[in-house]
Formats: sequence, C-alpha cells, structure tokens
Amino acid sequence: MKKLVLILFVLCTTPHMVAQDSGKDKWERIKALKVAYFTQELNLTDKIAEKFWPIYNRYEKARHELHKREHIDLENVECINESEANELLNELLSVENEEYNIKKKLFRDLREIISAKDIIKLHKLEDEFHKKLIKEYRSKREREDSNSSE
Repeated sequence: MKKLVLILFVLCTTPHMVAQDSGKDKWERIKALKVAYFTQELNLTDKIAEKFWPIYNRYEKARHELHKREHIDLENVECINESEANELLNELLSVENEEYNIKKKLFRDLREIISAKDIIKLHKLEDEFHKKLIKEYRSKREREDSNSSE
C-alpha cells in the first residue's frame, strides 16, 4: 500500500518535475513512472518483469514509429487534390491496421508470461496512466495561466 501511495504521489507531481526537464529527460521520467506504476498494479515479480518489459518496450517503440507516420499535416487538407487525399487516407488506414497488428502481437507475446486477465488490466492501466498525465498537464497549465494573469 505504501508503494502505491508513493507511486500515485510521484505521478501526481510529475508535470511539475517534467516542466524543469529537457525533452529527453521528461520522457525518461515519464517512462520510469510508467514502469513503476505498471509493475505495481500488475504485481509483476522480478522474474516476470524481466520478460515483460522487453516485450512491452518493443511494442512501445513500434507504436512510436507508427505515430510518427500518422502525424501528417492535416491542416492543409483544403489545399490537396482528390488523388493526394486518397493517398493520405490509404496511409492513415495502413497505420491503423499496423497498430492493430502490433497490439495483437503484444497480447500474443504477453500471453506466454502473464494471464489474459492481466493483459486486459494492462490495457486499462495504459488508458489510466495516459489520462492521469493529461489531467496533471492541464492542471499545471491552468495554474500557470492563472499565475501569469495576476
């Protein structure tokens, strides 16, 4: 229980620490918090964690590469012709399909080391972690905006 309280405290204060870090440091700190949070919530033993994290890290890296492809300039959609729009649409569908396949492979690989129930829990934890980061980021922005308007 003490570990969980500590992890939640660190998660809740992350944006304050992140704001002082460089870009790379920020992502390393978030990754460390994610590792601690998932390890705690999934009750990963050292032996299982040794197998779990390389699989999960490969998944995250592949997903990150996909998201680089997905972030296409959609602001200028009015300036492209129908042929270019079709190419863009095909690329977006391709990225979505690849993301599905990456997630499917993650689940298949993880089934060898953790239960299906824990895989579902992981899926939920990913969403929860992301929502907490967004909530803290927004909260921090609101505090900064209120401080700058004073």
